[in-house]
Amino acid sequence: MNLTKQFFKYVSQNIFGLIGTSCYILADTYFIAQAAGTDGVTLLNLCLPMYNLIFAFGSMIGLGAATRYAILQAQGEARAQRYFSNAILCACLIAIPFMLAGAFCPGTLLQLMGGDGDIVALGLNYTRIFLLFTPFFMCNYIFSAFVRNDGDPSLAMVATLSGSLFNVVFDYIFIFPMGLGLPGAALATAISPVLSIAICSRHFFQKSNTLTFVRQAPSARLLVQSCQLGISGFVGELSSAVTTTVFNFLLLRLAGNVGVAAYGVVANFALVATAIFNGVAQGAQPLVSQCYGKNEMAGAKKLLLLGCGTALALAAVLYGAVFGFTDTFVALFNSESSALMAEYAHSGMRIYFLGYFFAGCNIVAAGYLGAVNRPTEATITSVSRGVAAIVTCSLILSALFGMNGVWSAFPAAEAITLALTVFLLKRPQSVCG
Repeated sequence: MNLTKQFFKYVSQNIFGLIGTSCYILADTYFIAQAAGTDGVTLLNLCLPMYNLIFAFGSMIGLGAATRYAILQAQGEARAQRYFSNAILCACLIAIPFMLAGAFCPGTLLQLMGGDGDIVALGLNYTRIFLLFTPFFMCNYIFSAFVRNDGDPSLAMVATLSGSLFNVVFDYIFIFPMGLGLPGAALATAISPVLSIAICSRHFFQKSNTLTFVRQAPSARLLVQSCQLGISGFVGELSSAVTTTVFNFLLLRLAGNVGVAAYGVVANFALVATAIFNGVAQGAQPLVSQCYGKNEMAGAKKLLLLGCGTALALAAVLYGAVFGFTDTFVALFNSESSALMAEYAHSGMRIYFLGYFFAGCNIVAAGYLGAVNRPTEATITSVSRGVAAIVTCSLILSALFGMNGVWSAFPAAEAITLALTVFLLKRPQSVCG
């Protein structure tokens, strides 16, 4: 199979898989909106940064370790096998503080995120349940990344889609027929990665499998080496947490809970959009890393161009859907028919999603830089779009233009970052020996 066909095979399957993953929270939002109205959407949006932080650690460890594995395997290095075991062990250790917070102080976390007394009371058990399942969320990233890098993107896709389908079906069952309410939504979301991991585990019984679990103590050195290449994934996921947190506080000041609820609609559709572009970047990553490991840089650069072109085409399709069906999308989560919330979300969707014309290329480029062992440049791109540019733009533009300034911060930050990313890509690149 030639490189272009391999690219579209890996990317298409990974996009479907990551859309499935993003549907964890999208399904929660829909059913919670039906069960608890605007307060339920506000609660979930306040919880999103916690989800993002968990996914950020899972992404950094999983993608970074799997990238190291792919490069070393292409070079015939036996030490490649140590990265899978170390990733699992380290993720479980990093998950412990999240679990303790969920067990003992979920209400404090909600207060820190800006929740008032009613929101804290509503979300106490929801927050506790999903935090206790943190190890499974993190390890799901690791299993799917390694299975994909070991030449089985189809199984990784099936695993994530199966987990998503379970989440959607059991969200409804747990919340309504069984009467568990919001804790039921958290339970459905928490069990989904357990199912995905179980399906991914089938790979270890196939003849094509080259992964083995090495009995070893957790290694800080291997973790650091993994995180160097996974830092762009970490910052990419963390950027959603930073953006959501900053936007939440700005919108609480400008419009109160209804403003945060409106952003909850935008943010949840943004999760799906980001998953699509992460699908392009992560789908191309195993192929780029193999080219880099074999010193075939012409192939790696071809994959970068294919990735950026695909991202731009997908951004155009995505924005056309958002522009054409804005009110329909907003109405899905506006169970109380709030005119003010609908007005805010309508403007937000149409302005915010312009940013994906730039964000798609930034996400693909950051993934490429990590895959060819350029962690510094990948980190600069990710930190710019995820922290520096978005915070600066949101503070300045919200002060100048109010609500529309908040929505405009995302496209402005991504445009600035794209200019920086093009400069970084043009810098001289070394190849491995």
